[in-house]
Amino acid sequence: MPDPVLHDARPCPECAEALPDSGHHTSWCPACEWNLSPAAAQPYRPPREQRRQARAERKEQSRRTAVRSRVEKLYGALATDPGARGGGAAFGTLLLATLVHLSTLSLFAGSLTALALGPLPLRVLGLIGAALVTIALRPRLGRLVKDNSLLSRADAPALHGLADRVAAALGTRPVHAIRVTGAFNASYGRVGLRRRSVLSIGLPLWHVLTPQQRVALLAHELGHAVNGDARRGLWLGAALDTLGAWIGLLRPDHSRARRFGRRRAWGPEQGIAHIAELATKLIFGLFAELARLVLALLDRLTTRSGQAAEYRADASAATTASTEAALGMLETLLLDTSARTVITRFRNTPAKAHRAGTHPQQQSADLWTALADQLAAVPPLERERLLRVSARELGAVDVSHPPTYLRMRMLALRPVAAAEATVVLGTAESARVEEELAPARRRFANSVAG
Repeated sequence: MPDPVLHDARPCPECAEALPDSGHHTSWCPACEWNLSPAAAQPYRPPREQRRQARAERKEQSRRTAVRSRVEKLYGALATDPGARGGGAAFGTLLLATLVHLSTLSLFAGSLTALALGPLPLRVLGLIGAALVTIALRPRLGRLVKDNSLLSRADAPALHGLADRVAAALGTRPVHAIRVTGAFNASYGRVGLRRRSVLSIGLPLWHVLTPQQRVALLAHELGHAVNGDARRGLWLGAALDTLGAWIGLLRPDHSRARRFGRRRAWGPEQGIAHIAELATKLIFGLFAELARLVLALLDRLTTRSGQAAEYRADASAATTASTEAALGMLETLLLDTSARTVITRFRNTPAKAHRAGTHPQQQSADLWTALADQLAAVPPLERERLLRVSARELGAVDVSHPPTYLRMRMLALRPVAAAEATVVLGTAESARVEEELAPARRRFANSVAG
C-alpha cells in the first residue's frame, strides 16, 4: 500500500488546495504549481533600471518561447519517426564549416605569400598573419593528460571490462581511456590526431546510481560514438573552435577604451591616435560580429541534429540497461544541486575535521555516505518539483541537451523491460568495480577537504 501524502496545515494561497508536506524542501502546490520555482528576493532598483530589467525579462521570455517551440517540434518529429535526420541542415553545417576553414587557409596562404614575396611592410604583416593562424587559429585537437585521474586497464580491469561489454552491445569500439572526475556528470569525447576515445565518469554521480543506472550512464555516453552527432566530428569541431578564437581576438577591449578616455589633456597626436584606435576597434568589431553571427548560425543548424543524437543516446541506454534504469539515471541528474551542497559543505569544514583527528580514510567514507544519504532522502514530491521546473524552464544538463523532461517522456514511449537489457551489472562485478574506484574516491575526498 503506498504511503499517504502528508499535508501542511495551510492551504495554497493561489488555489486553496491543501499544501503537501515538503519537509525542509521548497513548499509548493502540485495542483496549480504555486511557488514551483521561487524567485530570489530582488534589491530595490530605480524605476529606470526596473524598466530595463522588465525589457530584458520580456526578451528572455520571447527567446524561451521560441526555443520551446523548436525543441517540442523536434520531440514530436522524433516521437513519430525515431530515425528522422535533418539532411538540409547537415549540408548547411558542412558548407559553413568548410567556408570557415577556407577563410583560415586563405589567410595563411596570403600571409606566406606576403612573407615570401612582398616588401618589408607586407612581410611584417605576413609574419603576423602566419603567426596568428599557427598559434591562435590552429585546430585544438585536445590531448590525453596522463595523471592519477586516468584509470588504465591495469588499474581498473573490471571497469574497463564493463565499458567493453557496453560498447560491444552498441556495436562500437572499446574506449581507449577512462578518466574519473569530481563532476556530477559524465562525458565522452575524442582527442589527438588519432582521435582516441575518452570516457569521463563523475565520481559523485556514479556513487549515487544503482548498478543498472551505471550501465545506462555508460551506454548513453558510449552511444555518442554511433549516434551521428556532427558536433563531435573533427571538421565541425575545428570550425567552431576557430570561430571562437576569431571572436576572442577581434572583440573590442572596452576597458582599454575607458582608460584611454581618462588620460590627461590631449594634444593633436593623442587625437589622431584616438581616431585611429576607434577606427580599428570599429573594423575589428564588425569582423567579430560576423564571426559571432556565423557561430550562432552553426549552433542553430546543429542544435536539431545534436539534440536528436542525445535522444538516440538515451535510447541506447534504455536498450542496454532497461528503460527503468535510464529514467532513474536521468532523474538523478536533476539532483545536482543537492550533490553540490553536500560537497560544498565538506569543502567548507575541513579544518574542524582535522582538529577532531578524523582519519583521511574515514573522512572519505563520511563524504560518500553523506552524499548517498542526502540524495536518497530527497522525497518524491521534491523530485516531482524538479521535473516540473525542468519542463517550465527547459532545464537540461547543458545547452547541447534536450530538456530533461522531454528526454524522460521520449524514453517512456518505447519501454524496454529489465529482462530485455543486453548488459546486466551483477553484484560481484559491481563490487569489483567499486573496489577499483576506491582510491580515486579517497583522492577526491581528500581534495575536497583540502
